[in-house]
Amino acid sequence: MPPKPATVRAAPRPRPRAEPQPGSFRGGAASGHTQALSRGLAVLEALAATEGGATLTAIAESLALPVPTVHRLLGTLAELGYVQQGPVGEWLIGVRAFRVGAAFLDHRNLVVQAYPFLKRLMEASGETTNLAVIDAGEAVFVEQVQCRELMRMSTKLGARAPLHASGVGKAMLAAMGPRAAEAVLGRRALPRHTAKTITAHAALAREFAASRERGYALDDEEHADGLFCVACALWDENGEPWAAISLAGPTSRITPARVPGLGALVRATAADLTAALGGHPPRPAPR
Repeated sequence: MPPKPATVRAAPRPRPRAEPQPGSFRGGAASGHTQALSRGLAVLEALAATEGGATLTAIAESLALPVPTVHRLLGTLAELGYVQQGPVGEWLIGVRAFRVGAAFLDHRNLVVQAYPFLKRLMEASGETTNLAVIDAGEAVFVEQVQCRELMRMSTKLGARAPLHASGVGKAMLAAMGPRAAEAVLGRRALPRHTAKTITAHAALAREFAASRERGYALDDEEHADGLFCVACALWDENGEPWAAISLAGPTSRITPARVPGLGALVRATAADLTAALGGHPPRPAPR
């Protein structure tokens, strides 16, 4: 939960500002512009990672930047519509930033095409369904269809999950094959999130092999206590995994007896969605 917003000095009142024209960035202050751009993007990323915004001081501390510097960046971003201030002085992501972020999904068209498949899977399983992609070594949730049960999974779009401890992450890693998965994970430590998180690389490799054999991956309370997920990768036109779908619900409903049937549903839905997106599983190597 973010810290309680404190009162901060208001950003400068937005003023009419000419939009930069293509090719207008040139000349001697390039390094200064680059640093300001990098810091401005860091501010946006810091805000995007919060629930309900953050104070000026909290943003500055999280980025290890001086408060006056962050205040200037926020003022510029506010003028351009990328951030805004809330009723008690907290800083929030603005509409323009949302529009830019949403353009990624529009261009790939993944979410639009995946939604009816996720809805169908939700109806058939009675559980919340999700769509995720890999970004910077983590799984990022880009769509969700919530089930109608009172107790259900709910995650913020754009939320991130560890690859080694989430159903969607394990599904994509398992689909990559041993060498590619090892390249993504490296030999870094695998953080523990619950008592059931797999933190040994050898054990995780065995889990990937089991996932490939049954055709879907499982998250048995490895990321959050009481939550069970069944997931399967989606394939692109080159037979490479590039996204994953999952269904998730409480362990009180997703019992061991239900897992094979739910796994078959997720696997079939992933195959149908892969085909609809023009992809295909990897073809067997010629003998």
